[in-house]
Amino acid sequence: MEFGKLEREIRIDAAPEIVFDVVSRPEHIKMWWSDDASFEPAPGAVGELVWGDRAGVEPITVVNVDPPRKFAFRWIASDGQLADANNSLLVTFKLEPSGDGTILRMTESGWREKGWEAAVLEEAFRDHERGWDMFLPRLQSYAPSAVVHASGATK
Repeated sequence: MEFGKLEREIRIDAAPEIVFDVVSRPEHIKMWWSDDASFEPAPGAVGELVWGDRAGVEPITVVNVDPPRKFAFRWIASDGQLADANNSLLVTFKLEPSGDGTILRMTESGWREKGWEAAVLEEAFRDHERGWDMFLPRLQSYAPSAVVHASGATK
């Protein structure tokens, strides 16, 4: 198997504007993915995703914000380094209207660029496959309950 790109596609029973907020805003991310999140959804913003009682903290760098079509960030950089194209994985959420819902296409790329030995690469890839297979259904369940307010922000 080639470990170059991890891809998933799901249909969500919510409008693209809602799904965009759910994948790009910390207050929503912590409802379906990490235990906590802090970052501004703006290109170049640096923040973090937190699992457990800060047992797992992963810095992220926001790369692309194109509401309600695309949100991308880099993560899993080498220790102590800011995530960039040469040292991290790129997660991209692309959203497409589908009837009264949204098709979400998630891609995680940059695996080969990490420079990991084959066994480490395969284990990390498989770990992320298991993770996305667990968390994307949570996103799929959570998004329809997110409420859009007059300001356009969701709660």
